[in-house]
Parts: sequence; structure tokens; C-alpha cells
Amino acid sequence: MGVFFDFAGEMPNQQRPWRLSLFIVFFLVATFFNPSLADVGTAAHYSPPYLPTACFGNDASQFPTNNLFAAAGDGIWDNGASCGRQYLVRCISAATPGTCNPSQTIQIRIVDRAETSVSRPSANGATIILSNTAFGAIANPSAASVNIEFQQV
Repeated sequence: MGVFFDFAGEMPNQQRPWRLSLFIVFFLVATFFNPSLADVGTAAHYSPPYLPTACFGNDASQFPTNNLFAAAGDGIWDNGASCGRQYLVRCISAATPGTCNPSQTIQIRIVDRAETSVSRPSANGATIILSNTAFGAIANPSAASVNIEFQQV
């Protein structure tokens, strides 16, 4: 038995099930396999004094020697479980164009809780409050806050 074609020279729909299968596979891949593993939030900064902290009290050895540390906002505080966690942080946008250094990604360590830190943050409600050194590495330090992409390491 031969293959029948419609008037446009194509096979009828019943004989093209692979197109539907291809569409379903593409849809499932696009829906369930998100290539991004990072979260998006905001970052502010805070200045010394940094001690005591909610995580490690008056222990000065809690701070990394490169001064890339932060206080956790309520969104990542996790009832204190965030103490000592490390995150990769990158500035992605700000209210003022040119504020971010988008090519710079830093690794910070959580040493405090933003809500109870001795020094007040430059903006309230941020996801992560970076030390002045950390904030200055990814953005213009004169900005109060920036939008960030962050991922736990």
C-alpha cells in the first residue's frame, strides 16, 4: 500500500505523530529544567562596628581575612542556620545605571543577622547586608542598595 498525500503534498496529520511528540518533549524540557540555580534578592551594606554578632558573638576570628562577609536578612536567616554559610553574590541591577560591576562575583560568609546587627544597614528589608568591602567589590559604595543574584556554595 502506498503513502497518500494531501493537496499540499504533505502527509495527513495521522501520519506525522513525531511533530506532536517533539513539541511535548520540548515543552517538558523548557518547563522543568531551569538552567539557573541562583536566587535573586537585594543587598545593602553596613559599616563597623561589626561586633558582637548574632552568630559568633565577640569572636573576631569569625570574619574572613578578605573582609567579604555579610549579615543575613530575614529571607535567608533560617532561624540562625545561615550562620557560617557562604554565598556567591553578583550585582545585577540598581536604581542608578552604571552602579553595578556585573563582571565581579564575590564569595561572602554570613556572620550576623541583619535585624539585630550593631550597625544599621544602608537600606531596610534587604536579603543580604554586605560589609562595606564586599558591597564596594560588586557595586558603587555610594548606592544604598542593589539587586543581586546569589547562590549558596
